[in-house]
Amino acid sequence: MHYYKEHARHYVSVDCVIFGLHEGKLNILLIKRRMMPGKDKWSLMGGFVEDDESLDDAAKRVLFQLTGLENVYMDQVGTFGEVDRDPGARVISVAYCALLNFDDQDHQRVTDNDAHWIPLEDMPELFFDHPQIVAKALEYLRQQVNHKPLVFQFLPELFTLSQLQSVYEAILGEKLDKRNFRKRIMEGELLEKTEFIDKSGSKRGATLYKLRIEN
Repeated sequence: MHYYKEHARHYVSVDCVIFGLHEGKLNILLIKRRMMPGKDKWSLMGGFVEDDESLDDAAKRVLFQLTGLENVYMDQVGTFGEVDRDPGARVISVAYCALLNFDDQDHQRVTDNDAHWIPLEDMPELFFDHPQIVAKALEYLRQQVNHKPLVFQFLPELFTLSQLQSVYEAILGEKLDKRNFRKRIMEGELLEKTEFIDKSGSKRGATLYKLRIEN
Protein backbone atom coordinates (compact mmCIF):
# COMPACT_ATOMS: atom_id res chain seq x y z
CA MET A 1 0.00 0.00 0.00
CA HIS A 2 1.29 3.45 -0.92
CA TYR A 3 0.62 5.84 1.98
CA TYR A 4 2.15 8.97 0.47
CA LYS A 5 0.39 9.31 -2.88
CA GLU A 6 -0.12 13.03 -2.38
CA HIS A 7 3.65 13.68 -2.27
CA ALA A 8 6.14 13.88 -5.13
CA ARG A 9 8.53 10.97 -5.61
CA HIS A 10 12.21 11.50 -6.43
CA TYR A 11 15.17 9.39 -7.47
CA VAL A 12 17.91 8.68 -4.94
CA SER A 13 21.45 7.97 -6.08
CA VAL A 14 24.94 7.55 -4.66
CA ASP A 15 28.11 9.13 -6.04
CA CYS A 16 31.52 7.78 -5.09
CA VAL A 17 34.58 9.99 -4.78
CA ILE A 18 37.33 7.38 -5.04
CA PHE A 19 40.81 8.48 -3.98
CA GLY A 20 44.05 6.60 -4.52
CA LEU A 21 47.72 7.48 -4.18
CA HIS A 22 49.85 7.06 -7.30
CA GLU A 23 53.45 8.20 -7.79
CA GLY A 24 53.24 10.38 -4.71
CA LYS A 25 50.12 12.26 -5.82
CA LEU A 26 46.52 12.04 -4.67
CA ASN A 27 44.49 10.73 -7.62
CA ILE A 28 40.77 10.53 -8.22
CA LEU A 29 39.00 7.86 -10.27
CA LEU A 30 36.74 9.40 -12.92
CA ILE A 31 34.69 8.03 -15.80
CA LYS A 32 33.69 9.25 -19.23
CA ARG A 33 29.90 9.07 -19.33
CA ARG A 34 28.47 6.71 -21.96
CA MET A 35 24.88 7.96 -21.81
CA MET A 36 22.82 11.10 -21.73
CA PRO A 37 22.65 13.43 -20.02
CA GLY A 38 26.29 14.46 -20.21
CA LYS A 39 27.46 11.81 -22.69
CA ASP A 40 31.28 11.93 -23.09
CA LYS A 41 31.61 14.28 -20.10
CA TRP A 42 33.80 13.49 -17.11
CA SER A 43 32.00 12.53 -13.91
CA LEU A 44 32.19 10.53 -10.72
CA MET A 45 31.03 6.94 -10.71
CA GLY A 46 27.51 6.66 -9.31
CA GLY A 47 24.24 4.83 -9.53
CA PHE A 48 20.64 4.77 -8.39
CA VAL A 49 19.68 3.10 -5.13
CA GLU A 50 17.63 -0.03 -5.79
CA ASP A 51 14.46 -0.90 -3.89
CA ASP A 52 16.20 -3.65 -1.90
CA GLU A 53 19.37 -1.69 -1.07
CA SER A 54 20.50 0.54 1.73
CA LEU A 55 22.55 3.60 0.83
CA ASP A 56 25.74 1.91 2.02
CA ASP A 57 25.00 -1.23 0.01
CA ALA A 58 24.41 0.83 -3.12
CA ALA A 59 27.73 2.63 -2.67
CA LYS A 60 29.56 -0.68 -2.11
CA ARG A 61 27.97 -2.10 -5.28
CA VAL A 62 29.04 0.89 -7.34
CA LEU A 63 32.58 0.67 -5.99
CA PHE A 64 32.80 -3.07 -6.71
CA GLN A 65 31.46 -2.67 -10.23
CA LEU A 66 34.18 -0.13 -10.96
CA THR A 67 37.21 -1.50 -9.12
CA GLY A 68 36.45 -5.13 -8.23
CA LEU A 69 37.18 -4.33 -4.58
CA GLU A 70 35.20 -5.13 -1.45
CA ASN A 71 35.77 -4.14 2.17
CA VAL A 72 37.14 -0.75 1.15
CA TYR A 73 37.00 2.18 3.56
CA MET A 74 33.99 4.34 2.67
CA ASP A 75 32.11 7.05 4.49
CA GLN A 76 29.26 9.42 3.70
CA VAL A 77 30.41 13.00 3.19
CA GLY A 78 27.21 14.81 2.29
CA THR A 79 23.86 14.93 0.53
CA PHE A 80 23.26 16.98 -2.60
CA GLY A 81 19.72 17.88 -3.57
CA GLU A 82 19.55 21.10 -5.54
CA VAL A 83 16.43 21.04 -7.70
CA ASP A 84 18.31 21.44 -10.99
CA ARG A 85 21.46 19.43 -10.18
CA ASP A 86 20.57 16.72 -12.73
CA PRO A 87 19.05 17.78 -16.07
CA GLY A 88 17.53 14.32 -16.53
CA ALA A 89 15.23 14.24 -13.48
CA ARG A 90 14.93 15.29 -9.86
CA VAL A 91 17.73 13.27 -8.27
CA ILE A 92 18.97 13.48 -4.70
CA SER A 93 22.48 12.12 -4.33
CA VAL A 94 24.32 10.88 -1.25
CA ALA A 95 28.07 11.23 -1.70
CA TYR A 96 30.65 8.78 -0.40
CA CYS A 97 34.39 9.10 -0.01
CA ALA A 98 36.32 5.88 -0.70
CA LEU A 99 40.03 5.30 -0.07
CA LEU A 100 41.94 2.46 -1.67
CA ASN A 101 45.41 1.17 -2.30
CA PHE A 102 46.14 1.85 -5.97
CA ASP A 103 47.72 -1.58 -6.51
CA ASP A 104 44.72 -3.52 -5.19
CA GLN A 105 42.23 -2.56 -7.89
CA ASP A 106 41.15 -4.73 -10.79
CA HIS A 107 42.87 -2.75 -13.54
CA GLN A 108 41.00 -4.50 -16.34
CA ARG A 109 37.65 -3.75 -14.74
CA VAL A 110 38.62 -0.09 -14.41
CA THR A 111 39.62 0.02 -18.08
CA ASP A 112 36.40 -1.73 -19.18
CA ASN A 113 34.39 0.96 -17.40
CA ASP A 114 36.33 3.65 -19.29
CA ALA A 115 37.55 4.95 -15.94
CA HIS A 116 40.79 6.86 -15.46
CA TRP A 117 42.98 7.77 -12.51
CA ILE A 118 43.75 11.48 -12.71
CA PRO A 119 45.90 13.53 -10.31
CA LEU A 120 43.60 15.73 -8.27
CA GLU A 121 45.57 18.81 -9.32
CA ASP A 122 44.80 17.98 -12.98
CA MET A 123 41.12 17.18 -12.50
CA PRO A 124 39.11 18.09 -15.63
CA GLU A 125 35.77 19.87 -15.68
CA LEU A 126 33.11 17.57 -14.24
CA PHE A 127 29.43 17.21 -15.12
CA PHE A 128 26.50 17.77 -12.74
CA ASP A 129 27.52 19.23 -9.36
CA HIS A 130 30.40 16.78 -9.08
CA PRO A 131 33.04 19.51 -8.52
CA GLN A 132 31.22 20.45 -5.32
CA ILE A 133 31.00 16.79 -4.30
CA VAL A 134 34.74 16.31 -4.82
CA ALA A 135 35.48 19.46 -2.83
CA LYS A 136 33.31 18.19 0.03
CA ALA A 137 35.04 14.79 0.01
CA LEU A 138 38.50 16.38 0.03
CA GLU A 139 37.47 18.66 2.88
CA TYR A 140 36.27 15.62 4.82
CA LEU A 141 39.50 13.73 4.14
CA ARG A 142 41.67 16.62 5.31
CA GLN A 143 39.57 17.13 8.43
CA GLN A 144 39.72 13.46 9.41
CA VAL A 145 43.31 12.62 8.48
CA ASN A 146 44.67 13.56 11.92
CA HIS A 147 41.83 11.91 13.83
CA LYS A 148 41.39 8.57 12.05
CA PRO A 149 44.02 6.20 10.59
CA LEU A 150 42.78 6.90 7.07
CA VAL A 151 46.22 7.28 5.51
CA PHE A 152 46.93 3.57 5.93
CA GLN A 153 44.27 2.79 3.31
CA PHE A 154 46.72 4.13 0.72
CA LEU A 155 49.74 2.14 1.91
CA PRO A 156 50.93 -1.46 1.67
CA GLU A 157 51.05 -3.53 4.86
CA LEU A 158 54.70 -2.54 5.44
CA PHE A 159 55.91 0.99 4.75
CA THR A 160 58.65 3.47 5.61
CA LEU A 161 58.16 6.69 7.56
CA SER A 162 59.04 8.61 4.40
CA GLN A 163 56.24 6.86 2.53
CA LEU A 164 53.84 7.65 5.34
CA GLN A 165 54.84 11.31 5.34
CA SER A 166 54.35 11.45 1.57
CA VAL A 167 50.76 10.31 1.99
CA TYR A 168 50.04 13.02 4.54
CA GLU A 169 51.61 15.63 2.27
CA ALA A 170 49.60 14.44 -0.74
CA ILE A 171 46.34 14.66 1.20
CA LEU A 172 47.04 17.99 2.88
CA GLY A 173 48.62 19.55 -0.19
CA GLU A 174 51.62 20.89 1.72
CA LYS A 175 55.14 19.94 2.77
CA LEU A 176 55.66 18.82 6.38
CA ASP A 177 58.73 19.20 8.53
CA LYS A 178 60.35 15.77 8.71
CA ARG A 179 61.46 15.93 12.35
CA ASN A 180 58.18 17.29 13.69
CA PHE A 181 56.17 14.82 11.63
CA ARG A 182 58.08 11.79 12.89
CA LYS A 183 57.92 12.97 16.49
CA ARG A 184 54.15 13.43 16.28
CA ILE A 185 53.59 10.10 14.55
CA MET A 186 55.67 8.10 17.03
CA GLU A 187 53.97 9.80 19.99
CA GLY A 188 50.63 8.61 18.65
CA GLU A 189 51.65 4.96 19.16
CA LEU A 190 49.89 3.91 15.96
CA LEU A 191 52.96 2.30 14.44
CA GLU A 192 54.82 -0.90 15.14
CA LYS A 193 58.47 -1.16 14.08
CA THR A 194 59.37 -4.34 12.20
CA GLU A 195 62.66 -6.13 11.62
CA PHE A 196 62.49 -5.54 7.87
CA ILE A 197 64.48 -2.99 5.92
CA ASP A 198 63.58 -1.33 2.61
CA LYS A 199 66.76 -0.85 0.56
CA SER A 200 65.11 0.40 -2.61
CA GLY A 201 66.03 4.00 -1.84
CA SER A 202 69.57 3.62 -0.47
CA LYS A 203 72.22 1.06 0.50
CA ARG A 204 71.62 1.75 4.15
CA GLY A 205 67.91 1.28 3.75
CA ALA A 206 64.96 2.42 5.83
CA THR A 207 63.10 0.60 8.58
CA LEU A 208 59.68 -0.73 7.65
CA TYR A 209 56.71 -0.14 9.95
CA LYS A 210 53.17 -1.44 10.10
CA LEU A 211 49.94 -0.26 11.66
CA ARG A 212 49.67 -1.45 15.25
CA ILE A 213 46.79 -3.86 15.69
CA GLU A 214 45.15 -3.63 19.09
CA ASN A 215 44.29 -6.93 20.71
